[in-house]
Amino acid sequence: MENVPCTMKAWIYGQHGKPEDVLKLKSDVVVPELKEDQVLVKVMASGLNPVDNKRMIGIFVHAECPLPTVPGYDVAGVVVKVGSQVKNLKVGDEVYGNIHEKALDHPKQYGTLAEYTAVEERLLAPKPKNLSFAEAASLPVAIGTAYEGLQRCEFTAGQSILVLGGAGAVGSMVIQLAKHVFGASRVVATASTGKLELLRNLGADLAVDYTKENFEDLPEKFDVVYDCVGQCERAVKAMKEGGKVVTVSGAVTVPAFKFIVTSNGADLEKLNPYLESGQASLFHTIISLY
Repeated sequence: MENVPCTMKAWIYGQHGKPEDVLKLKSDVVVPELKEDQVLVKVMASGLNPVDNKRMIGIFVHAECPLPTVPGYDVAGVVVKVGSQVKNLKVGDEVYGNIHEKALDHPKQYGTLAEYTAVEERLLAPKPKNLSFAEAASLPVAIGTAYEGLQRCEFTAGQSILVLGGAGAVGSMVIQLAKHVFGASRVVATASTGKLELLRNLGADLAVDYTKENFEDLPEKFDVVYDCVGQCERAVKAMKEGGKVVTVSGAVTVPAFKFIVTSNGADLEKLNPYLESGQASLFHTIISLY
């Protein structure tokens, strides 16, 4: 068992504002104490998401945890300590996950931009064997959002889907999951001119340049429209009669629905065989945290 120190390095902010103004590296942050159902993870890599920036600048202040706080949702690392009620994970296990069960419902005070983080066992999954820690840490929020959205709209094999914002983190995962996991009959996705080839490489049957044409004017309509960019009002015009529109950004236009991702280690574990097959394309930028 690793000798866990009492304090650690962590990025922390004590007030809301631009990250470059409020985010500070501290070397004397107390290592979080474990609850019975939690494990302590030595952080090998942490992923940053748009929600981290939005929290820091104060957009979600009504649902913020007490300040000061350590930001960060996504993590990949090694279990170094387990709580008394932990059933499956053990010291030495390599894991990954999104440590905040509800993304915007008072997240933990200690996030993942630290040397150690405490997280409930149920929110973690074994790290895919073929992925580095950095690759694994780039996944949980993005692939979790993509997967949950497809589940919520009851997407099934043989259906068609239009993905708005297909070159982004969530959109790129929606394309791949719809095609390779859910069995979509046709995948169409939008992006800017320079990213159309990326969409095709991800599995899109048709890549639409949103700078040159309106997706709602396409001659075909879709069983599901997955809106990752906040274009819900236009998205509903692209669905078939009886189809569904799911959005993760912006205002909602009936009959579309919006959701906020719920962290679930079991879902990640379900997707591990797909990730380990090497089919998934991952996009990440690695920087040193300390």
